[in-house]
Amino acid sequence: MPTAAPSAASRIAVVTGASSGIGAATARQLAGAGYRVVLTARRKDRIEALAEEINAAGHAATAYQLDVTDRAAVDEFATAFQSIGVLVNNAGGALGADPVATGDPADWRTMYETNVIGTLNLTQALLPKLEASGDGTVVVLSSTAGHGTYEGGGGYVAAKHGAHVLAETLRLEIVGRPVRVIEVAPGMVRTDEFALTRFGGDETRAAKVYEGVAEPLTADDVADTITWAVTRPSHVNIDLLVVRPRAQASNTKVHRDL
Repeated sequence: MPTAAPSAASRIAVVTGASSGIGAATARQLAGAGYRVVLTARRKDRIEALAEEINAAGHAATAYQLDVTDRAAVDEFATAFQSIGVLVNNAGGALGADPVATGDPADWRTMYETNVIGTLNLTQALLPKLEASGDGTVVVLSSTAGHGTYEGGGGYVAAKHGAHVLAETLRLEIVGRPVRVIEVAPGMVRTDEFALTRFGGDETRAAKVYEGVAEPLTADDVADTITWAVTRPSHVNIDLLVVRPRAQASNTKVHRDL
């Protein structure tokens, strides 16, 4: 099936958390698919550099510094658009790997605010703009953590379950309106920052996540999946796409060559 080119009315794609990893890779690939991408993240220098890179490659990108958990800032951001075609809710992340009994409530709160409330903020603010395009798409980047549990992942698992339920409920509530809701749930993805951030900059602990796994997913793998789902014909909705590396059968079953 051929890739559907974005229409003039729906060619703007907003990508949150675009300063690195999956967000940055998704912005590059959507730009290559013909979208004018709007890059949002807290790190202004990163998204400005990425916008320059994308524009230099002959595509179109703009950068907008944004904290998705700041509702007033999100609402102000939304006023810049009459309509948009795509919202990729990518901003999120994990903090810590402590058991429920000793997990830091502050870490749990931060993960919930970013992964769930941040997604809610952007979706609520931009849903009228998506509908105005006549052909809108909301992407929620959840995780296999949103579909299964594992020891030491309670806070992140709870947050990603929240993101999954948000997407599932939204799809039910807006059926019949010209907006699709796509959930992409990656498994083990090796990026420059995810595990490092989770373990507070501890490079040894971060490296052990991927130890013995020859080919975990990359940010480009997930971006390719998102872009494929977004560029399906308008009547095709990829409700849920779970993507793992071949070496990973579940959250707790991973083949490692040690």
